[in-house]
Amino acid sequence: MSRAVRLGVFIFGTLVILAAGIFLIGNKRFIFTSTYRLQAGFKNVAGLNNGAQVRVGGIHKGTVKQIDLPNLSSGEMTVVMEMESSTRDVIKQDSLAAIQTEGLLGNKYVEISFGSGDAPKVVDGANIGSLPPQDISDVIKKTNEILDTTKLAMGGMQESMDNLKAISSKINQGEGTIGALVNDRKMYDQLNAATTQAKEGAAAFQENMDALKHNWLLRGFFNKRGYDDSSKLTEDAISNLPQSPYLKKFVFDGNKIFDKPDNAKLKSEKTLTEAGRFLEGNRFGLAIVVVSNGLKGDTDEAQLLTQARAMVVRDYLVKNFKMDDTLLKTIGLKKSGQKDAGDGGSVEVIIYPVGLSMKPTKTARSSVR
Repeated sequence: MSRAVRLGVFIFGTLVILAAGIFLIGNKRFIFTSTYRLQAGFKNVAGLNNGAQVRVGGIHKGTVKQIDLPNLSSGEMTVVMEMESSTRDVIKQDSLAAIQTEGLLGNKYVEISFGSGDAPKVVDGANIGSLPPQDISDVIKKTNEILDTTKLAMGGMQESMDNLKAISSKINQGEGTIGALVNDRKMYDQLNAATTQAKEGAAAFQENMDALKHNWLLRGFFNKRGYDDSSKLTEDAISNLPQSPYLKKFVFDGNKIFDKPDNAKLKSEKTLTEAGRFLEGNRFGLAIVVVSNGLKGDTDEAQLLTQARAMVVRDYLVKNFKMDDTLLKTIGLKKSGQKDAGDGGSVEVIIYPVGLSMKPTKTARSSVR
């Protein structure tokens, strides 16, 4: 092969390599494709440079053409981007541009989000919204704060573990009551025996009290007040009224219903007929018999009397009118909520509509003192 041929081959190869390089660079810079320009404003470009990639859906579809400083100190940096024309189908006027970083310390690039389907398409030179970039210094600062907090928490845990070890050591050595119980079997047996005796004594006392309540000598004491067993006073009691508006409310004078101010015997049951017929003829979600006493006397005794009266009224309504008795509850108040209730107190039957969301909470049962 002559020298002239070798020279020609070398020149031809060089031209091919140069053309391929130009094509690759031009393709990367979108020189040989149809493009349009977009702009986005940022307070801080966080190290973004001219020529950086612009990605749409994670794909390289544009290039940062230039970055302009604002005319005023209060203005924003303007990032001008050269975009491939095919992105107009997904980039809309409500798309947002954000400056991202490849990895933790990689190159900066611009990521543009897809727009909504019904938003208008962008035009050449359009401005789109932007998101503030996340600076690596802010990330490091937050990471340091988390580490400091973690160190403090670990220090507190270590202190707690040291205290727990000290307590465990004292228990193992037999110090203190718990240590004596753990290490001295005799003391444990004595304490266990004392606890058993206390339980047996309490059970015997309760049995004696139940027997006294049903004893014929004390039965008359309760019967004079309109009830024979105080343990039933709060079986259907709830602690408070619902906050929902009521459907119907009946208010009665206690003096007209009960025999005497200090007992729960019904004197005129027919007074409650109107309320009973309403309960029988209408659907309801919850009904509450609320009884209050006069302002005089011991508050505990007054509440015992109002609980008994509420129970007696409820029993009368349930026995004489057809209804779902599980929806009829009672509340016995210590004092009257009405100023004009008088010594006899008042009786209210408050009825709530179907669908009441409140689930009444039972009060703890009280005993006669």
